[in-house]
Amino acid sequence: APIQMSLKSFDIGRGIGKGQFGRVYIAREKMSGYIVALKVLSIHELIKANAERQLRREVEIQANLRHPNILRLLGHFQDNIYFVLILEYAAKGELYKQLVKSGRLKEKKASRYIAQMAGALSYIHKKHVIHRDIKPENLLIDLNDEIKIADFGWSVHTPSQRRKTFCGTLDYIPPEMVEGKEHDEKIDLWSLGVLCYELLTGTAPFEETGHTATYKRIAKVEFTLPDHLSYDARDLIFTTTRSETTSTFERCFKASVDSKTQENLVIAG
Repeated sequence: APIQMSLKSFDIGRGIGKGQFGRVYIAREKMSGYIVALKVLSIHELIKANAERQLRREVEIQANLRHPNILRLLGHFQDNIYFVLILEYAAKGELYKQLVKSGRLKEKKASRYIAQMAGALSYIHKKHVIHRDIKPENLLIDLNDEIKIADFGWSVHTPSQRRKTFCGTLDYIPPEMVEGKEHDEKIDLWSLGVLCYELLTGTAPFEETGHTATYKRIAKVEFTLPDHLSYDARDLIFTTTRSETTSTFERCFKASVDSKTQENLVIAG
């Protein structure tokens, strides 16, 4: 019979993150010595916010994903007080923190991350999963400098491919969501373009004082590309925020095929 996990199965270390319903800790599984991250969620808070269904969906989706650039959900358990997710540990933490520290990333580094993201998003879309909340805070980095897509709280398994729910983070919300239209997996592609912009400039493309002004700029797809960006970077941002085709993923992914000689965002034509 499988071993029944509980909080007592782990040596729990420092807190490494905080969310709406609880905290994330680094921990060591006592029997194996394996280092993991424990996302410890308050059942009381989940029930109060009516979020159990969302959590169940998150667990169901993430448990079935196997990709080097997607954070692994290794297991879960609960007691009377907590619901606990056992997650892969990404030692370098959030991409957001790296961005805050360095202001912006060099194109070579950003292109590597974007290519990894494109591969992972292409994989989840083939499984009819849309993430819907791609942003630097939900992207973790491991010791080998590999991106790990985390936090599938807003994700959805959608064989029907079209949804209308308003979700995600303001700066990363695409025009069809702002306008209340149906959306599909292309919204992740949009977020990838916004992410690319933010990694290379240190600012979000549609940032404004006040929600309404931001919404207006998103609806019009109104942003300026700084002069320091290479042609390839501009082309990628332009394509992802205007593209009607997911073949853009293949274009992004080709950026990593020959990373040894890669200096810029090398995009196949």
